[in-house]
Amino acid sequence: MKFKQLITTLTLVAAGFTSIPGIAEVDPALPKYERVGGVSGNLSSIGSDTLNNLMTLWAEEFNKFYPNVNVQIQGAGSSTAPPALTQGTAILAPMSRAMRDTEIQTFEAAHGYAPYALPVAIDMLAVYVNKDNPIEGLSLPEVDAIFSATRRCGYPEDIVRWGQVGLTGSWANRDFALYSRNAVSGTYGFFKDNALCGGDFKASINEQPGSSSVVQGVTESINGIGYSGIGYRTSGVKVLPLAVEQGAPFIEAKRENAADGSYPLSRYLYVYINKNPNQELTPLAREFVKMLYSKTGQEIVHRDGFVPLPNALGQRVMADLGIN
Repeated sequence: MKFKQLITTLTLVAAGFTSIPGIAEVDPALPKYERVGGVSGNLSSIGSDTLNNLMTLWAEEFNKFYPNVNVQIQGAGSSTAPPALTQGTAILAPMSRAMRDTEIQTFEAAHGYAPYALPVAIDMLAVYVNKDNPIEGLSLPEVDAIFSATRRCGYPEDIVRWGQVGLTGSWANRDFALYSRNAVSGTYGFFKDNALCGGDFKASINEQPGSSSVVQGVTESINGIGYSGIGYRTSGVKVLPLAVEQGAPFIEAKRENAADGSYPLSRYLYVYINKNPNQELTPLAREFVKMLYSKTGQEIVHRDGFVPLPNALGQRVMADLGIN
């Protein structure tokens, strides 16, 4: 299967997840990872903040098999991944969104072929409020009306007070403290596209350099509301159930709801690599990919709070890469 065919298939699967059975738990069919000889060198990763902890855990596990491999990880944001991969300053380019067409075109202009997208986990983008906030949930049009200046999701009015989403008493007249990732983040782009219907953020948002900073801001502000990956949840915040539209049932950010496609802000997480279609991967890159799609790699996904992938998907990707 060619790159563009594969990524189209994965995009369709990512939209619904329904064709991936058993995704909520670690697939027992996943192979055990076995150490091989001849693996050494430097393995560099530049990209997503959302994936930073997961990449670190994978690197630590990889070093148990190959202690002489030097792994370096930077996680400033997804937008830093494409130029790093294009320029050759990174072997691994983790992203919490798919590459944009312009980013792919820049890579193709430099290398003559497209970058290769490895789907490595499923994340749920969570909307967080302070742990003491009594709200039960929000619809996506309400989320849009809280965060955006454009309200493209169709809510009839701007939402500026908690009373407008059903809170009473001392909460009714409280305004919002809005916490957001910054524009370099793939999480920012995903939220803009899927929760704001492609609209524009309000000027009053507090942009943060990392997902943990968003959660910390909401923790410290009784009026706070923000968004980041589910893996950054702490005891200081509450994850809101979300409804696709006004009047629809609230869906909790649980693994099984990401697996069946009912949670509306589910997404693939990716690691992009430079794979020349006429050449094999280096032993270093090959073995890291094999570990990602092994029981070892996907147990780390599960442990870090994300939804692991089934063996069938991993085997399909490795077959496309020519990995036995």
